[in-house]
Amino acid sequence: MAQDQSPSGPDLTQGVPVIALDGGKLLGHVGEKDILVVRTGDEIFAIDAQCSHYHGPLVDGLLDGSTVRCPWHHACFDLRSGEAVRAPALSPLSCWKVEQRDGKLFVQSKLEKQEKPAGQDVPARVVIIGGGGAGFAAAEMLRRQNYQGSIVMLSADTSVPVDRPNLSKDYLAGSAPEDWLPLRSDKYYSKAGIDLRLQTEVTAIDVAVRQVITADGDKVPYDRLLLATGAEPVRLTIPGADQPNVHTLRTLDDSRAIIAATGNARRALVIGSSFIGLEVAAALRARDIEVHVVAPSKRPMERVLGAEIGDFIRALHEEHGVIFHLEDAVIAIEGSKVRLKSGELHEIDLIVAGIGVRPRLALAEQAGLAIDNGVVVDTYLETTVPGIYAAGDIARWPDPHTGQAIRVEHWVVAERQGQVAALNMLGRQQKFEAVPFFWSQHYDIPINYVGHAESWDDVAIDGDISAKDCAVQYKSNGRVLATVTIYRDLESLEEEVRMERQNA
Repeated sequence: MAQDQSPSGPDLTQGVPVIALDGGKLLGHVGEKDILVVRTGDEIFAIDAQCSHYHGPLVDGLLDGSTVRCPWHHACFDLRSGEAVRAPALSPLSCWKVEQRDGKLFVQSKLEKQEKPAGQDVPARVVIIGGGGAGFAAAEMLRRQNYQGSIVMLSADTSVPVDRPNLSKDYLAGSAPEDWLPLRSDKYYSKAGIDLRLQTEVTAIDVAVRQVITADGDKVPYDRLLLATGAEPVRLTIPGADQPNVHTLRTLDDSRAIIAATGNARRALVIGSSFIGLEVAAALRARDIEVHVVAPSKRPMERVLGAEIGDFIRALHEEHGVIFHLEDAVIAIEGSKVRLKSGELHEIDLIVAGIGVRPRLALAEQAGLAIDNGVVVDTYLETTVPGIYAAGDIARWPDPHTGQAIRVEHWVVAERQGQVAALNMLGRQQKFEAVPFFWSQHYDIPINYVGHAESWDDVAIDGDISAKDCAVQYKSNGRVLATVTIYRDLESLEEEVRMERQNA
């Protein structure tokens, strides 16, 4: 995450020549605050210059109509209101008044924010099951839209909703403090009137009387219900998998446990070469722990990213000292020893299993919702039972970009679905049409992925993957389904917009 630095560019309170905006963007400051001035069409806007997510520089982002998109993680802001219209950013930015006189632009004061009406068909009671990205984004959006009704959020987690991607990245590596993790402070929930109930297991949904039943026997009534139960890690079933030195990573408690285990660990083994597994490997290497990765695949991440990026990722990790055991498997854990299918035996202090996740569908099945590799929802994210919505890792929705029903396990998708579900619970009738996006971080190398490709017949590479400057397109019958970029942030944003317009 970037930190605040000295103000950039000219002092906008003193005025700058209008001609300075010929390129469409100008970075300046008001006092100590960086401000981005942009021209789009015949209009000129001024907005805070840093994304409210990880403080990405919006001057390097993409202008699209009356919005600006962040180059790092594709958050999007309305230039007129400052509203964070797309996750992963949740907090709005300030907009500033732009005045023109004597051939100069002046920015000196903020614009006042406008309250939004809640909607037409407003429910009295909303219940959200799940404390992850989708559930939190829905609750936050409801309040952002001036919804005044009851919000009860039921979460099995022990902590308030956190920035889950960071659990396997900077926080696990020791370069981010824990107070960076909460999406909002503890005080936010009481102040916003969100009844967040932690360590609360939901056992049933009574569709007939519209109420949720918890393990403690509480009955929580709802008018609209959001299922955002997420996914759970696939557990090892091999001998010794229940030993205390074996971990998975999904929650803040999981990340804390791994960090605690690193205190006396010299050698770690990661089972699985997925995104989560290799991000853990990179984080443990940052703690100067020897790391071995065991996986049955020929290349890391080949199923999602193909052979070329898979080879690059393996080489990147090997440059940082990771030792791979590919086309192999762990068959037993015997105390501090790990036995591989190949016959190798390794002395290991810490084991992290990253072998995938499964959507939590039990509640949806019990409630009689349609299930097909996830909870079936329509384009408005409503399930087959009216008044019940689903978002995040469990939702399988009709994707206009692939022409198929898909389910993906991406943080940004979950947050964006939570936001759209919230709007539709307020009667907005907004279709979920966002192009899927995720990012992965390996050491100092960001990998951005936009689109969705379960299979492809052609891979087109522009640039040089090994030089960390490339755009890789995954195609089927000549159509681009997904694009991976490394250090081509603007190109990734442009591809996102292209995909959106292709299916508009």
